Amino acid sequence: MPAILEVKNLVKKYATITAVNDVSFTVEQGACFALLGPNGAGKTTTIEVIEDVISATSGTIEYKGKPRSASFKDEIGIQFQETSLLSFLTVRETIETFQSFYQKTTSLQELTDLFNLEEFLDQGNDKLSGGQRQRFLMALALANQPEFLFLDEPSTGLDPQARRNLWNIVQQIKSKGKTIILTTHYMEEAQYLCDEIAIMDNGVIIAQGTSEELIKEYCGGITVVIPKKSFSLSLNNLSMKYREIQGRIEIQTNSINECLDQLLFLDIDLTDMTVRSPNLEDVFLNLTGKQLRE
Repeated sequence: MPAILEVKNLVKKYATITAVNDVSFTVEQGACFALLGPNGAGKTTTIEVIEDVISATSGTIEYKGKPRSASFKDEIGIQFQETSLLSFLTVRETIETFQSFYQKTTSLQELTDLFNLEEFLDQGNDKLSGGQRQRFLMALALANQPEFLFLDEPSTGLDPQARRNLWNIVQQIKSKGKTIILTTHYMEEAQYLCDEIAIMDNGVIIAQGTSEELIKEYCGGITVVIPKKSFSLSLNNLSMKYREIQGRIEIQTNSINECLDQLLFLDIDLTDMTVRSPNLEDVFLNLTGKQLRE
């Protein structure tokens, strides 16, 4: 597929701080592209520059092969991390107000069906649960029939069931040919939804590819996880690579048989042991040395 967005050598500086430092990437039409990183990595600043909310210090952004024109904002939808809504309006009234800003709109019925808004369509904006509010905000982002959608941490604060429901909605949006840039603190979310992933830290992209490519390149072998309390001897006795995280010992190995043989030889209690293949969170930890933070 052709690239619908191309970011070239993007730089954003604030006084002596460089928030985004020579960032370049492309997003293919119809793809879901994830921009991941810890707080302060520069991902939100990058998104805001692309959205034309703030201006770049230098670099270029091309949309459909050309510099962004006045029509760009009519063709994008944005779900911000934080959105203030008028409490005296209902969900229905708010959607209709947003629709009035654009010539091309998604019908209220289509938005209601896609996001299951019927049950709270006539409730006040301040009466919604967390899951209802997130579905509503995503509906607002689609009110103008956008070709390109920006979702900035859309599932933050949702319970697992509401998060999964939101993922299903994003998949439905993708099936309609929409292009999406997503930021998230949930590695499973990015791995499930996104075709391409870029990881940022300290203002630069440090890795990019599909989740499978990133896992293959930056994570080797299998992880064996054992509670630290199961170890009755010094961890120095382990010849394998390991790390200690929140009371757990995570051992990296390319041979599960050799790993288990050594653990059994050392008489380590394996009752609460778990074994897992590498995932995107492992990639992130290996690259940045820290977990994504709320």
